[in-house]
Parts: sequence; C-alpha cells; structure tokens
Amino acid sequence: MEITYETRARVLIEALPYIRQFGGKTVVIKYGGHAMVSPELKDAFAQDVVLMKYVGLKPVIVHGGGPQISEVMAKMGIKPVFVEGQRVTDEATMSVVEMVLVGTVNKNIVGLLNRHGGRAVGLSGRDGNLVLAEKMKIYKYTGDDRPPEIIDIGRVGKVKAVHPEVLVTLMEAGFLPVIAPVGVGPDGEAFNINADLVAGAIAGALKAEKVIYLTDVEGVKDREGRLLSTIKTGEIEELIEQGVAKGGMIPKLKSARKALKAGVKKAHIIDGRVPHAILLEIFTDRGVGTEIVEGEDERPEG
Repeated sequence: MEITYETRARVLIEALPYIRQFGGKTVVIKYGGHAMVSPELKDAFAQDVVLMKYVGLKPVIVHGGGPQISEVMAKMGIKPVFVEGQRVTDEATMSVVEMVLVGTVNKNIVGLLNRHGGRAVGLSGRDGNLVLAEKMKIYKYTGDDRPPEIIDIGRVGKVKAVHPEVLVTLMEAGFLPVIAPVGVGPDGEAFNINADLVAGAIAGALKAEKVIYLTDVEGVKDREGRLLSTIKTGEIEELIEQGVAKGGMIPKLKSARKALKAGVKKAHIIDGRVPHAILLEIFTDRGVGTEIVEGEDERPEG
C-alpha cells in the first residue's frame, strides 16, 4: 500500500506535541534482547536514538549482553552456571563479563550510533564511580524452622548508589552516553549487575522523564495473556506473587518501581522486536507495550 503525502504529514504532526513536551528531557533506555541481534532492528534502534537526540531529547543507553557473554564463555570452555536466574560470577567469569560487555558489546553499540550520526561515548559503571555496587546475596528456603541458606554467587552485585556527574558532563557537552552494567565495589573490584536494575537506578539518579525497557515480548500481560497497556506500581508485587510476571520481567518491574519512586515520571516495557518501537512509544498517541505509573491498585476485589 502506497503511503500518501497526507499520511506522512499526519505522522509528523502527531509527533509535534510530544517533541515539544519532551524537549530537553532525559530518557534512559535499557537496550537488550532481539533488538541487539537483528541487523535491521539494530539500525532501527540507532536511528530512533539519534532522532531523539536531534529533536532535543537527552537519551542515555544502558545495555545488556548475556547471550554474548555465554557465547564467549563457551568458546573459552567455561560452562555458565545460573542460580535463581543469576549468573554465578567467579574471577574467571568476571573477566569474561567485563571483556565482553565493556570491551566488545559497548563499543559495537557506540560505533553503531556514531555511524547513524550520534556522538556516542562508551563507559561502564566503574568510570567516574558511576555505579557503586554491593554484593548480592541469594537466600534459599530450607524450612520454616531453619534459617535460609545463603548462596555465594561470586561477583554479582546490586546497585548501592549512582554518582551521575560523569553522565551530566557528557550530556551537557552534547554526547550520548552508552553504559555497560558493570559496577565498582568498595575495594575497586568489578561487579556484574543486571542491566535492568542499572537502567532504573541511573534513571532515578538523573530524575529522567522516562525509563524504557526493550524486551522480546509485547509487554506485561494478564492471566489471560492480554496486554496490559498501563499498570501502577501498587500492582507489581501482586503480579509477581501470582506468577503473572515471571522470569526476566521481574527485574524490569522492580527496576521500574524503584525508578518511579526516585522521581522518574513514567516507565515503559516495550517490544524491541517491533522496528522503531521507541519512536512509536514516545511520539505517537497510542504508543506500544506497557506503561508503568506511580499509584496503588484501585481495582475492586473479587
């Protein structure tokens, strides 16, 4: 079907109020999933981010890289081990994690954005003490009358604090920060941190207008598999406890809740398999995926 000049004009006019509304505002994007693999989706992502920059928004990218880490580990003969969905990260694994995330994935994203006209700069949470980390502990239930077992999963961390000064400096100079989710511990050691959690923490520290999580599903769905276009932070715990939200969706929801509590206006979980999903979410009336806002569950019981 041929797209008419009138249709093209309507698309631009629809975007205008959003460009005005979000001009000068910070948007943190967690980049991951299939959007990091497909060449077409990678180009669409870069175009979206650079366009945002050129129309006056301030995008900040936090990326994942779990599949890439596993691929390199396999080539090195290191078998990955997971506990409660977390990669057990000993010294050898941490070296691979940092090499892949900071040395390969990060620079590939920087190159992609720069090729499309961005002025991207790559860094990790260790640069400028951007992301301070503390060791994550996994507790395993051992019975009602016994204390839980504490499982040591090595250099896996959680965000203790964010010092965003280096990001603010880069953004004020017109650069586009691209962040690998590696944090720094109290003794200067590196920690592997879930990228969703890093994205939410950075969004909160920057008081971002939005934090957007790219994923490989449409968004958050209810028990019947229907897409929830909007949910409130007060509903998140129930969605997790009922098993409606599970797997990789849990850290995204928890990250979004924490970000909103820290002052972020809205969080969005969107389908990164859709070309230009970011532009559709920010600059159109309908948007895509699930938006998360601050508030309590007001649905009637029963």
